[in-house]
Amino acid sequence: MNAETAQEEKKETPNEEVKENKPEETKADGDVNAQSEPNDKIAKQGTAAVNNLRVLENIEVKLTVEVGNTEIKIKDLLRLNEGSVVELERLAGEPLDILANGTKIAKGEVVMVGEKFGIRFTEVADPEELIENL
Repeated sequence: MNAETAQEEKKETPNEEVKENKPEETKADGDVNAQSEPNDKIAKQGTAAVNNLRVLENIEVKLTVEVGNTEIKIKDLLRLNEGSVVELERLAGEPLDILANGTKIAKGEVVMVGEKFGIRFTEVADPEELIENL
């Protein structure tokens, strides 16, 4: 290689000085030299979140449908027998509460699925609200 060829190659390939003289990136709050998070790091975080959810997928929770509730005295509870009726604090036709491990997650209505009862979800709680209530 002669001197002219070496100089031509330097012109064609970017050198370190050019890379260092790039304009500095700034955050919205005005911090100089703060670089935005690389896409691969964001992708890794997303993958980690998906893997965390996959771990939780196999955990069993108890799903309960609450028709209604009421408070009664123990003496009245002891008097209950076959044919007794207890009035609940929910109106007829009002959506039922659906609970997962005792936490209200939705409202729904009773449906028949063949010979069995089922529940149709009519309103689902916002996941962010559920987390705030924990």
